[in-house]
Amino acid sequence: MATILEVCEVRKNYHMGKVVVPALRGVSFDVEKGEFLAIFGPSGGGKSTLLHLMGCLDRPDKGKILIDGSNILKLSDDKLAELRLTKMGFVFQFFNLLPRLTSLRNVELPLTIAGLPEKETSKRANEMLKLVGLEGRMDHRPFELSGGEQQRVAMARALINDPKIVLADEPTGNLDTKTGWEIVELMKKLNKEKGQTFVVVTHDPHIAEAADRIIHLKDGLIEEIKKAPRRNKQ
Repeated sequence: MATILEVCEVRKNYHMGKVVVPALRGVSFDVEKGEFLAIFGPSGGGKSTLLHLMGCLDRPDKGKILIDGSNILKLSDDKLAELRLTKMGFVFQFFNLLPRLTSLRNVELPLTIAGLPEKETSKRANEMLKLVGLEGRMDHRPFELSGGEQQRVAMARALINDPKIVLADEPTGNLDTKTGWEIVELMKKLNKEKGQTFVVVTHDPHIAEAADRIIHLKDGLIEEIKKAPRRNKQ
């Protein structure tokens, strides 16, 4: 299986006045194309920082990150923005939907930004919302949707550009257990059917065990990389 993302000796510090706070202290791993990978660990361990670096939302202080063989440190800000728009999809804990827009309009946004015609954006957004089971909620605004439905809209938006990599930062963290499992099962279904690579950050060990592999991150270092045990929904 081909490697789609490489993280090589990545280090990242944050500066709080004169105090240097290390977030990542030399992290290395590969992600295979079509893999469902979980990055698991306690809060403050560097998980979200790592996800932001992989998503080209920030740059590491040292080391390198390769996406499809391209070293993101050598790309301009414009090229990074293009890479995020064309190859990456993002799902966040708090959904990040625009409150005044309908589900359909929220999902259309990446295509609109990419400059596609309105007719095509509407058609593809319709298809994506049907794929995540929201064909009856297209004209509803976020406040009219449950948390799970909002996260499904966010997933449809993340997938609308047919990205090669979907990055999810605590995607079940704002949901109850049952709804969280439904979102995980949906991600697994899309991963299997569409062949897209998923990297999911979570502090929940049960969510992590739904992945193909688990990277255990603590205090900015990888403690362990292992295959996830087979686990049934509870």
